[in-house]
Amino acid sequence: MGTKNESGGEGPRLLEHEYDGIREYDNPMPGWWLLTFAGTVIFSVIYLFNVGPVGNGKGRVADYEAEMAAAAALVPPTPAGVDPAQLLALSKDHEVTEEGEEVFKSYCASCHGPDGGGSIGPNLSDNMWIHGGAPEAVYKTIAEGVLAKGMPPWEKSLKPDQMTNVTAYVLSLQGTTPTNPKAPEGEPYTP
Repeated sequence: MGTKNESGGEGPRLLEHEYDGIREYDNPMPGWWLLTFAGTVIFSVIYLFNVGPVGNGKGRVADYEAEMAAAAALVPPTPAGVDPAQLLALSKDHEVTEEGEEVFKSYCASCHGPDGGGSIGPNLSDNMWIHGGAPEAVYKTIAEGVLAKGMPPWEKSLKPDQMTNVTAYVLSLQGTTPTNPKAPEGEPYTP
């Protein structure tokens, strides 16, 4: 069923305006397209207000919060919640200390020497510690850094397992003999 054209017959209708001798047809949108458009507008309003029981689940905000909680559960403990016994056990695991040594050589050796004997930074092989020698204190020092002494915080640059591995490696350096050790600094720590 068409619309009336200028001559009064069926067919496309020309609009009244003309520009440079060109006239435009009035082509209305198809009904299916208009219904689809109306449906998307209705859906966007429902989505905007997060109407919970529409579809599966409790809504997009609740789904997001549940996913964030699940992701937070996967993250290893922060320095305040580090298990010292676990770090000590890892310091005796050869595979973990090898991985920690790779991280140490990449990020720490420039200041602490390739064998932990110290350079710009302190000697890590003796029992003297400036910021504490307990496993959790070593982890915290690595994670938070000591900006006043030029050590950057590594917790945002290293992955959590790299943090744990490098802490285990530093703990495994206790009692080793570096080639050119720096003089002891700090307070003695005996486990």
